[in-house]
Amino acid sequence: MDPEHTEVLIAGAGPTGLVLAIDLARRGIPHRLVERSGRTFPGSRGAGIQPRTLEMFDDLGVVDAVLADSGPVLPIQNWDGRRRGEARPLAEPAADSPGTPYRTPRMLPQRRTVDILRTRLEELGGSVEFDTELTGFEQDADGVTATLGTGATVRARHLVATDGGRSTVRKALGVPFHGNDVTTGRAIVADLVLGGPDADAFDTDHWHMWPRAEGGLVTINQLPGATSKQIIAIFDDPGRELDIDRDATPEALGRLLSERTGHRLTVHEIHWASVYRPRVAMAERFRVGHVLLAGDAAHVHPPSGGQGLNTSVQDAYNLGWKLEAVLRRGADDTLLDTYDEERRGIAGGVLGLSQRVFRADRADGGFSVRGPETHQLTLGYRGGALSRETRRGLGPDAGADAAALRAGDRAPDAPLADGALFDAFRGPHFTVLVVGDEAGAVPVPEWVRVCRVPAEGYVKEAYGPGVFVIRPDGYVGLAADDVAGVPDYLRVVGG
Repeated sequence: MDPEHTEVLIAGAGPTGLVLAIDLARRGIPHRLVERSGRTFPGSRGAGIQPRTLEMFDDLGVVDAVLADSGPVLPIQNWDGRRRGEARPLAEPAADSPGTPYRTPRMLPQRRTVDILRTRLEELGGSVEFDTELTGFEQDADGVTATLGTGATVRARHLVATDGGRSTVRKALGVPFHGNDVTTGRAIVADLVLGGPDADAFDTDHWHMWPRAEGGLVTINQLPGATSKQIIAIFDDPGRELDIDRDATPEALGRLLSERTGHRLTVHEIHWASVYRPRVAMAERFRVGHVLLAGDAAHVHPPSGGQGLNTSVQDAYNLGWKLEAVLRRGADDTLLDTYDEERRGIAGGVLGLSQRVFRADRADGGFSVRGPETHQLTLGYRGGALSRETRRGLGPDAGADAAALRAGDRAPDAPLADGALFDAFRGPHFTVLVVGDEAGAVPVPEWVRVCRVPAEGYVKEAYGPGVFVIRPDGYVGLAADDVAGVPDYLRVVGG
């Protein structure tokens, strides 16, 4: 049989694969999104959504649905057996600033996030091919030939593996996956229906936690929109091997919760459960020829700090516009090397943060406060191949204030007379932002928009006068005093 053809084949329909498919769909790039299971992810894992991801969701057209269905990060209610302890906030908001429209993280079960993303993909004409496993692939100088469990053969220019931490694509490529366990113990996370005489002891306004329970920490909370409770149980015994069929039954979890909390509890039903060992790991490289790794296939995080899902979907957001530039606008194929450079740098830093948060949790005996460093708003690509800072006095060796906006940083929002800067940035295009009285003409191709604003108010404070090329993923690519360098920069990023 002749192979079926597409331009991008995406293996894995979790949040990362769905975000990439949405971005490609709105750009008109033919793609296929295949998923080996028969349905989307059913559990609540990956519930924390950071402010930077909310900005991405705004651009992709799903933020209203996410905000409507999600809730704030609940404060912690500590317990010592049946005795209530202190209640305290878990997450700090970002600083109040016109540049940050979304200041607080949100909580939403991952299954609902996936449903929202899938609905958006279908609105754009895309779909998920369920019960369709990628069983093998070969690549050559021009692309990838993949075989599917359905018996079909697919020819694609690029294969993107978003198939999870145990990625079969990564293993087939032979890419080393370096990492380590952050604790010797194991953990269970489960969505379940709680019963028993004391089931009503836990209000839905707090994340209930027994940080010093014998055997290990245990938590109970209810996520927004869920009728079930989410529980997390850490097992301190390094020799305790967990088996989901034995340790995640209603009887076993009911017994565990009763013993660790001192309350009389039973478990009526388990909707979803997972056994895991908290660990960090990262692929040695994110690109091998025409195959790219993204999300958990490229890096895995412990759940502390809510970094895993957010870092993963930002991989896809970084990659989508680069695939379009190469496939549609004649950009050099080496542009895809910047995906590896930029996202491996980010993932490495975030993995370090996840480990620090996990260790602080263990030292604290529960969950430590999640500060603004977890919001992902300060992550960026300063010094990278696509970050050009040419303003006088702000070059890389000028010793300028490190807090000042520089090429490679996230482009902040700002109020305008007729809306906000994010209104101008929203969409799959590049934006040339001219702040001030720069009068030079800016001839740009159709995939670039020009936005001129006066150097006043918060725009002047955040950007200063100058000319800025804003990438489709919301980062400053070029920061210059005038428009002279814009055409050359656009040739690099768009062909």
